[in-house]
Amino acid sequence: MTAPLVELQDVARIYRMGDTEVRALDGVSLRLEAGETTAIMGASGSGKSTMMNLLGCLDRPTSGRYLLEGQEVSRLGNDELAAIRNRTIGFVFQSFNLLSRTSALENVELPMLYSNVSSADRHRRAHEALAQVGLDGRADHHPSQMSGGQQQRVAIARALVNQPRILLADEPTGNLDSRTSQEVMALFQGLGRGGITVILVTHESDIAAYADRVITMRDGKIRGDERQSARRATGTLAAGEASP
Repeated sequence: MTAPLVELQDVARIYRMGDTEVRALDGVSLRLEAGETTAIMGASGSGKSTMMNLLGCLDRPTSGRYLLEGQEVSRLGNDELAAIRNRTIGFVFQSFNLLSRTSALENVELPMLYSNVSSADRHRRAHEALAQVGLDGRADHHPSQMSGGQQQRVAIARALVNQPRILLADEPTGNLDSRTSQEVMALFQGLGRGGITVILVTHESDIAAYADRVITMRDGKIRGDERQSARRATGTLAAGEASP
C-alpha cells in the first residue's frame, strides 16, 4: 500500500504556561493523499493553526509522529526542516506578505535566493509561475499598483516557484471580496487537479465548499472529516487576464 503524502499519527502539541498545560492538539491522526484539496475549519483555539504550523514544519509535536512522503520529519534538525520547507512546502498567507518596494517578479524570485538558482533561471521560473496564476503581464508592477486579488496571486506564484508538493494557505481569502475569493479558490482547485496537495485554514464555509475534504476541529481534536463534491469553480480567469 502506497504511503500517503502526509500522515499524522496520534500527534499531541502541548504548551505550558506556568502551571497551566494547554493541549493545542490532542491525539490527532490524519492521512492526506497527493492532489487532495483539504479545508481545516474550527473556532479560535480549536487547534487548526497549530496543525497548520506542524504540517508546515514550523513547529514540532510534543508526542506522536509526523511523516511526510513516508519520512518522519518531526525529529529532524532545524536545517533539515528549513530545506523541506523550501523544497516541498509553499506558504500563502491572508496578508500576502509581499515586499512593497520590489516588483511582482522579484517577490516571486525570493524563495529561490536560498536554493542556489542562477539569476537567469530565477527570472525564467518566476515568469512561469506568474503566468501560471494569470499575471505574467504584471511582472514589473509593485504591490501598491495591484489589487488585493492580484497581490494574492503574486503570493501564490511565490509559493509555487520551487514546485512544492504541498501548498499551505492560511485564510487565503480573508482580505478579498467575494468575487476575487471565487477566483482565488478556482485557482487552488486547478492546482489540486495538477497534483499539488492544497491544505487551507478557513473559517468560511463558502470557501471550504471548494475543497475535496473538510476537517473540523474542536478542543485540539478532529471532530469531523467529510469528503465532498467540491463546488464547481466559477469566475476562473483565462491565463494572462488580470483580476480586478
